[in-house]
Amino acid sequence: MKQFLLSFFAFAMMLVPTASNAGGHEVGYNLIGVQGYDLVAYHTKSKALRGNGHNVAVHDGISYQFMNADNRKAFEENPAKYLPAYGGYCAFGVAKGKKFSADPTVWKVVDGTLYLNLDKKIQGLWNEDIPGLIKDADKNWSGIQGIKASDL
Repeated sequence: MKQFLLSFFAFAMMLVPTASNAGGHEVGYNLIGVQGYDLVAYHTKSKALRGNGHNVAVHDGISYQFMNADNRKAFEENPAKYLPAYGGYCAFGVAKGKKFSADPTVWKVVDGTLYLNLDKKIQGLWNEDIPGLIKDADKNWSGIQGIKASDL
């Protein structure tokens, strides 16, 4: 009887859907860039404005949301123009050789490039020497770009 119950249990477990194929559907992972903020709006509206799920563009495996179809189209035509510097990490942190998550509401466009910062306090430090910190960050980025933030 014990052998029968073990066999029955093993067979029953094979019939239970797993997380990877629950209901016969593929479970996907969707990474939303810049926490859903519209990258084009930083440049055209000078504001941090949220995009929406109706206007999405995927670039390098990351989904970006936009306020409207025009902004999505502008991004699709020239992603490099709108993507934030340093992969969206805090620009001040990169200048110091680190990767800190950035708050998309703490930002500045400098010479056409979007720079994000960790928070308002860090942005205050960033504002003290933007040209020098951009120079430092540009130098550091190539060396830390492929390294996990936790390893820096």
